[in-house]
Amino acid sequence: MYVPKKLRFTPSQIVAVTVLLTLLLFIPQIWLNWQAYYNFNHLTKNEFRLQKLSDEIIYLDEVLTMSARMNAATGNLMWEKRYRQFEEKLDNAIQASIKLAPQAYNSQDAKKIDVANQQLVKMEYQSFDLVKKNKQQAAQQLLSSHEYDTQKQIYADGVIKRKENISLALQQKVAKYRQKIFLAILASIISLLLLIPAWLLVLNLLREYLRAKKNAQVALEEINWILETKVAARTETLNQQNIQLEQTLQELKNTQVQLIQTEKMSSLGQLVAGVAHEINNPVNFIYGNLMYAKEYTQKLIDLIKLYQQEYSHNNSKITTVIKEIDLEFILEDLPKIVSSMTLGADRIREIVIILRNFSRLDEADMKPVDIHEGIDSTLLILQHQLKGKQEQKEIKIIKDYCSNSPLVECYAGGLNQVFMNIIGNAIDALHEKEVEDIKQAKERNTSCIIIQTQVRNAESLIISIKDNGSGISEEYKNRLFDPFFTTKPIGKGTGLGLSISYQIIVDKHHGKINCISSPGEGTEFVIEIPIRQIK
Repeated sequence: MYVPKKLRFTPSQIVAVTVLLTLLLFIPQIWLNWQAYYNFNHLTKNEFRLQKLSDEIIYLDEVLTMSARMNAATGNLMWEKRYRQFEEKLDNAIQASIKLAPQAYNSQDAKKIDVANQQLVKMEYQSFDLVKKNKQQAAQQLLSSHEYDTQKQIYADGVIKRKENISLALQQKVAKYRQKIFLAILASIISLLLLIPAWLLVLNLLREYLRAKKNAQVALEEINWILETKVAARTETLNQQNIQLEQTLQELKNTQVQLIQTEKMSSLGQLVAGVAHEINNPVNFIYGNLMYAKEYTQKLIDLIKLYQQEYSHNNSKITTVIKEIDLEFILEDLPKIVSSMTLGADRIREIVIILRNFSRLDEADMKPVDIHEGIDSTLLILQHQLKGKQEQKEIKIIKDYCSNSPLVECYAGGLNQVFMNIIGNAIDALHEKEVEDIKQAKERNTSCIIIQTQVRNAESLIISIKDNGSGISEEYKNRLFDPFFTTKPIGKGTGLGLSISYQIIVDKHHGKINCISSPGEGTEFVIEIPIRQIK
């Protein structure tokens, strides 16, 4: 195409005009894209903070509920102190959430949540006052009442719904920002189409320059290749370091969680040991005096019988009193009463011994122990959960211990923790199955847990804990020992019990733990640990 001489431009002018046009078209686009990116990034950060605060509010609320109930159950004012500490943290988390999402806390649902929370706090404060007045049973009834559970459910459902509303609002904002980004990209494409002819002309002008600089370009490409190789090597090194750092952080997190769980079990062991100690002293006093009481009673009975033989003449007053008190029945029943009291004291002493065995959670060294004692002590601790409640039947325990079981070198407290986790999960599964059977009006079979032990090749002990619950699907069974994985509702499970049990059996005792289960066939956990640990 012919262009008049006056309208012709030099190459430098063409390049300058093209660059100027590019800047005029793209700088506003870059600014708009940056604004969209900045707003989107700010939005995602706030959402992450809101999600974290929501999870923290749910956790702290469960801690307050547990502290109030433990205060009512034990009468220990330490739990009220713990309640006050975490109550302040919960208030701070709620205030932070209100600052980030004020609209989510001004709705009618939010008011219902506040009312339910106030009712819960009021009842928990009442329970603290009842405990201080030595009315623990009334405090326990208050915290297990229908009103408390209803308000707790309203509060939990409201928190979950509020969390969902916040997520929905975020999705709407994200859609809006996506639309803006789409429009910005569309404008960029139009600008690009306008600039293509100008840049084609610029490229045509630069072609000769590139040809002249071919040798220099080859050298430059070689240098770039060397630099890219170094950058790639450095990037690979950084990626490996990042992977190692992530693994280290995950290990630290798992270790922290395990320490917290271990501390909980240690506290439980200390509590049980304290209770056993306090019971043991009066029981020993009673048991030690029963022997003398039995001896003195027998001597008095012998004296009365001898008196009746030697002084057989009638005395009206004595005869009347003998008939009134039914002396023959007393002489016959009194030894039985003393024997019954002796049996009761023996039973209490056995329970104290079992409690002491369970309380060995803080023993750091391996030592030979009787595994059966650990299982029995765990069953004693869980005995209240095995008993029937309302429409639920009592769970039957079937023991099949091997008679020649040797002492096993192990961490007694750690194994007790494993038994507590597995048997506790079995009890929960059986209760859930029974609830489902009641809802569906099915015939209810007797719920039972079968515990078996056997020695394999005189080198290892196998412990089997089996229930006749609903079983576990293959999808869930492959993730049972993963940290934080749980099928229980929020607030009823942390997903740490089986993960910690796996570490105790496999890492600490060099043993094995497997789960055998299928839907409708119950669940069996098989534990194998060496009888003697290799030094």
